[in-house]
Amino acid sequence: MLTPVVPSIAEVRQLVREARQAGRRVGFVPTMGALHAGHAALIRQARLETDFVVVSIFVNPTQFGPTEDFGKYPRTLEDDRQLCTAVGTDLIFAPDAATMYPPDASTFVEVPALQTGLCGDRRPGHFRGVATVVLKLFNIVAPDVAYFGQKDYQQARLLQQMAEDLNVPTQVVMCPTVRESDGLAMSSRNRYLSPVERGHAVCLIQSLEHAKLMLAAGERHVNLLVRGMVDILEQTPGARIDYVEIRDAKTLQPIGVVERPAVAALAVFLGTTRLIDNLILNP
Repeated sequence: MLTPVVPSIAEVRQLVREARQAGRRVGFVPTMGALHAGHAALIRQARLETDFVVVSIFVNPTQFGPTEDFGKYPRTLEDDRQLCTAVGTDLIFAPDAATMYPPDASTFVEVPALQTGLCGDRRPGHFRGVATVVLKLFNIVAPDVAYFGQKDYQQARLLQQMAEDLNVPTQVVMCPTVRESDGLAMSSRNRYLSPVERGHAVCLIQSLEHAKLMLAAGERHVNLLVRGMVDILEQTPGARIDYVEIRDAKTLQPIGVVERPAVAALAVFLGTTRLIDNLILNP
């Protein structure tokens, strides 16, 4: 039987309440749909660690800028439902925009220290939209544990901080990035790549792995590590760098030398498709 899809806040709250009354821990995977193996890995982790798994599918309008792809973002609910069923999801919460944002809604959530820099500077308002919708989802689903992918590292760190700062009783877990066989991070946006662009997209992980090798060889200076990453990207036909940075893994503040865990993060355009990726660097 296919996983049930619930569009109503009241109904999802009732079903979660019944699960809790039965002594079941609630795991939650928030998504915008167009699910792939990366999402499946998050759901499987939730299935392993909790007893009642909820997946939300909601293309959140408040995290898209005016020039971004909200209108063409893939909406594949029936395929998503098949995937959710296959990996053991108990409930899909699929509200519409009017349910999540009534006409008189005027409250937003921000995490200033973590929403600037990296993708935050390139996508003004994006993380305000993410933090707002995820806090709303946490308040609706009331999960014990929520699972996010490391590919969206800045997002996951921001949501961990939000939950801590606002005393949200949900553990926010960051799970390892799931990759294609050639190392490309799985993303709903990969489907926009042409075959040629898809072949060139491996430059992202190659660049990140190069920084990791440089660090292992003893290089600690961020400017030299970044230069090594940029060199690889600049040799890739059609690749346009949005940013390449190395920052403190916890605070996301700029650093000059890698002396503690750091995150190497980048965003690269291939054609019109913007891809992001990252690796943790441990000195």
